Amino acid sequence: MSKVYFIGAGPGDPDLITVKGKKIVEKADIIVYAGSLVNPEIIGCRKAEAVVYNSASMNLEEVLEVLINGVKEGKLVARVHTGDPSIYGAIREQIDELDRQNIGYEVVPGVSSFTAAAAALNREFTLPDVSQTVICTRIEGRTPVPEKESLRSLASHKASMAIFLSVGMIEKVTAELMEHYEPHTPIAIVQKATWPDQKIVLGTLENIAEKVKDADINKTAQILVGHFLGDEYEKSLLYDKHFTHEFREGIKE
Repeated sequence: MSKVYFIGAGPGDPDLITVKGKKIVEKADIIVYAGSLVNPEIIGCRKAEAVVYNSASMNLEEVLEVLINGVKEGKLVARVHTGDPSIYGAIREQIDELDRQNIGYEVVPGVSSFTAAAAALNREFTLPDVSQTVICTRIEGRTPVPEKESLRSLASHKASMAIFLSVGMIEKVTAELMEHYEPHTPIAIVQKATWPDQKIVLGTLENIAEKVKDADINKTAQILVGHFLGDEYEKSLLYDKHFTHEFREGIKE
């Protein structure tokens, strides 16, 4: 069926696109991919006659023209975004125009860079007695952030935090975080998670900025912060032998 598929290509490793996403790329007639972020190997499975556009050099109107005309011509169109398209994917403005044009579409989720970064660190965001909340956010740059969602405001919760698109302003990030988090709070920078040249820098809020500079990291990196990166936590009740739930009777001693 001719329509637009918004596909989450995952964080970088070509094996981390979903099976569904890969199948669509394989049979797509037109592919529009975010070439500045999406690993080109991900669209290497395309058919020979597929027409490919790199949206890094296109504006919104140009992208929409390709998507809309493609469907009107009876083509299957794959709009390939990095990570998961629902997080900083700028898909809403595309979807709304497709609705206005009565063009069919479907969103195919993907693995986000923030979960890929946690996997690279072998860490779990939601440790019992440490944090049961994950905040995904960014610091204000050229794109504004509502004041109620400022980093200093969100930091007051001391939840596990994944900060996107902000490593180039690491000094500002740490300054705002330390208004609530302790200076010794662990923090990790994961650049290009799951790519062959993935880079990890570990530290605390008080020393990470210098380490990031030494590692020459200024873009395409996740900032993960919180005590979930540490080693102190309570074990989950889910597998506690004394805990009874729907599928298991706990041991009584």
